[in-house]
Amino acid sequence: MTQPATVLAFDMGASSGRALIGRLVAGESGERKLEVAEIHRFPNHAIQIGKHLHWDTLRLLHEMKKGIRVAFQQGYAPATFGIDTWGVDFGLIDANGELLGNPYHYRDSQTEGLIEEVNGLIGQRELFEQSGLQFMPFNTLYQLYAMKKAASPKLDVAKTLLLTPDLLAYLLTGVQSCEFTMATTTQLYHPGEQRWNKELMEKLGIPSNLFLDPVHPGTILGPLTSEIQEELGVPAMKAVSVGTHDTESAIAAVPAGDEPFAFLVCGTWSLLGTEMDGPLLTPETMELEFSNEGGVGGTYQLLKNIMGLWILQECKREWEEQGNAIGFPELVKLAGQAQPFRSLIHPDDPRFFSPGGMADKVRSFCEETNQPVPRTEGEIVRCILESLALRYRQALEQAEKLTGRRYSGLHMVGGGIQNALLCQFSADAIGRPVWAGPVEASAIGNMLVQLVALGECQDLREARRLSAVSFPVDTYEPKAGGDWAAAYEKFLGFGRV
Repeated sequence: MTQPATVLAFDMGASSGRALIGRLVAGESGERKLEVAEIHRFPNHAIQIGKHLHWDTLRLLHEMKKGIRVAFQQGYAPATFGIDTWGVDFGLIDANGELLGNPYHYRDSQTEGLIEEVNGLIGQRELFEQSGLQFMPFNTLYQLYAMKKAASPKLDVAKTLLLTPDLLAYLLTGVQSCEFTMATTTQLYHPGEQRWNKELMEKLGIPSNLFLDPVHPGTILGPLTSEIQEELGVPAMKAVSVGTHDTESAIAAVPAGDEPFAFLVCGTWSLLGTEMDGPLLTPETMELEFSNEGGVGGTYQLLKNIMGLWILQECKREWEEQGNAIGFPELVKLAGQAQPFRSLIHPDDPRFFSPGGMADKVRSFCEETNQPVPRTEGEIVRCILESLALRYRQALEQAEKLTGRRYSGLHMVGGGIQNALLCQFSADAIGRPVWAGPVEASAIGNMLVQLVALGECQDLREARRLSAVSFPVDTYEPKAGGDWAAAYEKFLGFGRV
């Protein structure tokens, strides 16, 4: 009997990682469907070492090996595997092929104040036209510039820079590569000219020889090393370079048709935008703080990074440390019972970027803007969720202004859509339907690109059709009532784009 096409996806988030199996199976009416099963989950904790915040990369490698072993122990025998992670972060490899130290975490403080400094050296508009990205303090450009300013010896010794998913793939296969979607998160890739911006690197003193030519999603890299095959007792499963930036994997799984669509990848970060044939590098795009990130299938994503559920996650973590172990379902229930529109925040206020004291930061924003100060957990959570929904409306309207399109609704994907109250608030705020699903979008998109590489799907369009028939989508219609219009005017008064 022929085994169904089977792939293994590693989906890495900022707080946890997972190994998931995807199999093509026959549906009830005979059509093919993608069946997904999580086989291994593990924490991904940031590690503070002295002044710096790091990723525990070797622990992630250990857990990935465990996921590979479990896959074969459970009888799945995947043909390939793919890795998707957050963007911008990297490891440096020396001439002997060894990792130089522990990679920095994007929330490390070393890049504070560097946006303004680099803009002064290069010019804000020129830098945007050459990178197409929002000016975010964690971008790879600022991390490398911080290392250069600190005279880090790693830059003198390094031979190659590998972005996080490429680094993990290298540690498993021995193949060094740079995947296109991740390259476009660095602010060092020129989307208009489709190449590394070596002139910019030279101006900033960043070694340009560290960067490999990008490969596109769907490239087969090579098998597990013989050492890892022997260690784990598994065959020569091959790695596929998928849309390794988790946002791009998630967008690849959006169950949209052929018409232009708006998406919201909802999780620790919220990324709202639309798919384009190429980058949009206009001054207005820069002024509205949108990014152009490379996507699967030669596309570009015009999107805005929004702080997202990080604010709520941090509040929950702090309450747990204080002895109040309250789960997300109970927090959402309390928020639903709280008074509507009592207080709002702007999620992208810089104070919310760093961990620690998040509930107090919410209160301080409200106090500084002459609003009632939320005190209870329910009041704080409702404030966060309503504010996010209003920020989504603002970003959606800005995307429509930039593209000249009108979107009939919003596709929401990712783990954040398990928060039904946020989905409903989003529909109410934008006054249009929200289509929520799939939850496991990043892992599914990862799998879909592997299936394209294996010839099981012809292209991105067919892969999205497979996503549409395989996974449920919940529709949230905007509800009548609730003064969202007045709340939006109040929100716009906070003055940020």
